[in-house]
Amino acid sequence: MSFAEPLPRESKPRGRMRRRLRFTWPLFFAALAIGAFIFYYVLTLGYLDPAVNDFVQQWFPLVSINEALVWVMAALGLNIVVGYAGLLDLGFVAFWAIGGYVAGWLMSGFFDKAHVNVLGNPAPFIVGGIHINFWLVVIAGAAVCAFFGVLIGAPTLRLRSDYLALVTLGFGEIIPQVFHNGDDVGGLNISNGTKGISPIDPVKSLSISQQGVTFKSLGPFDHLSRYLIFVVLTILIVFMSLRLREGRLGRAWLAIREDELAASAMGVPLMRTKLAAYGIGAVAGGVAGVAFAAHVSGVLPDRFQFSISITLLAMVVLGGMGNVWGVMLGALVLAWFNSTGLPQLGDTFNSTFGTSINFPSYSFLFFGGTLVLMMLFRREGFLPESRTRLVLREPERTDMEALGSDIEEQAPELDGMRIGGKSGDDEGARL
Repeated sequence: MSFAEPLPRESKPRGRMRRRLRFTWPLFFAALAIGAFIFYYVLTLGYLDPAVNDFVQQWFPLVSINEALVWVMAALGLNIVVGYAGLLDLGFVAFWAIGGYVAGWLMSGFFDKAHVNVLGNPAPFIVGGIHINFWLVVIAGAAVCAFFGVLIGAPTLRLRSDYLALVTLGFGEIIPQVFHNGDDVGGLNISNGTKGISPIDPVKSLSISQQGVTFKSLGPFDHLSRYLIFVVLTILIVFMSLRLREGRLGRAWLAIREDELAASAMGVPLMRTKLAAYGIGAVAGGVAGVAFAAHVSGVLPDRFQFSISITLLAMVVLGGMGNVWGVMLGALVLAWFNSTGLPQLGDTFNSTFGTSINFPSYSFLFFGGTLVLMMLFRREGFLPESRTRLVLREPERTDMEALGSDIEEQAPELDGMRIGGKSGDDEGARL
């Protein structure tokens, strides 16, 4: 077949199918976000049946949806480190904590001797402090976390696999402890210790209620307005992840993930590329930390435990490492199950069978069992990346196939030995 001939007809439907599948999940999540907003807006207006209202408040409260979106932001950041670059990170909660405390420093009266207000929204009873607009604080939290990501990653990213995991584990344990004991660091109070920093300035945005849409400071029950803000932040992180994945830097990350030695031989700068993954992933962690501080209106050191890093890693693995939409699905499902699903299932089970089992205390048992089952039956996750799916679903060679492959590899050597031996015999006979 010459090069001028057109492609076979079978390739066109396949190309259309791939393009269709490429837009399926983005459209699904967009429709889900818009549908959720419309549904909860109608629910806020009181147009639904009280029974439906009670069911939604029990099983799908909007406050849990907002918290799940914060988990999605952090999981997408960890996906850049683990799913794209293949760097095992067990201390990602540190960036979440740093972002939260940046919001506490820049949106409260913590530094009471300072009097700074840059488009901020301080409460009337707060005198002094630093009060900066929420969106500027988001940028500041992302920048500070990127700096710490590069600072911590520079001396440690030369390590690989388990050694890198141990170092990141130590980093994830050190940072929360610094904030936990930060009320006296050389005579300086940087975190207010176990008391934390509370309250922080309320976010000034559109408030959607039964009275209509107004522009005011969001109160503790303006969950629908916070939902819009968190959706916007999630869209920004998704856009960043997708653009990076398709660009030159994303291909370099994939090369390092597949074979670091081969990537280095092909000219990929390993250290610089790894630092980029660590720093950009930290940006998403910082944004999630600022959003979480705005969600709970404060920062407490007890919120940033090692279990958060493990839960984030479980979200990435179960959703599908390297696939943005799979990670989003895994984060939404696990966050809802951890905050609302498991307690409600426990209450339903106890009321039905008359037991008193504390189901939330067994959350790690359920997570561990789910991970074991996923590793046994679907190692690639809910929505795996195409490359990962092909690698993990490749059939293993049988013993006969492996033996045949070894014989084929040794055949040239055997032919050389046979030719060499024959020529030696001829020479001996000639002598």
